[in-house]
Amino acid sequence: MIYYVIALIVFGLDWITKCLAVEHLIPHTPKSITPFFNYYLTFNRGVSFSMFTANNNIGVWFLISVTLIISSFVLYAFLKSNDKIEKSAFMLILGGALGNLWDRLRYGAVIDFLDFHLNNYHWPAFNIADSAICVGVILLLWHTLRRKK
Repeated sequence: MIYYVIALIVFGLDWITKCLAVEHLIPHTPKSITPFFNYYLTFNRGVSFSMFTANNNIGVWFLISVTLIISSFVLYAFLKSNDKIEKSAFMLILGGALGNLWDRLRYGAVIDFLDFHLNNYHWPAFNIADSAICVGVILLLWHTLRRKK
């Protein structure tokens, strides 16, 4: 049961921070926080790093379908696993995927607002869901490599 709480916390934090971003930020207008970090509201119509942009309803529904299929596989892997670290990682991934799925269903795009940069080089904007997915994948890779030794 605790594992489902991980996904719920990720989804909740992602949803709350995106609501705050939409309410308090102006799209495509950076709000400087530190010399290397801005809040920068953008709506990502593609997948990671804005690849495969979906500019119409067919594209949006395709990305929604892909997210549902991948989420189903993640949930299946979670249910089959008996390893605590794997189960935690799968729930980080699932919580993030559902957070971004919610945005696609609501806006047709994913809300991104975290912008790290060095001078004029900006890492693509991202959100809490993206972070949870990355942490979950890294945790799975690390755990898998550690077990093979």
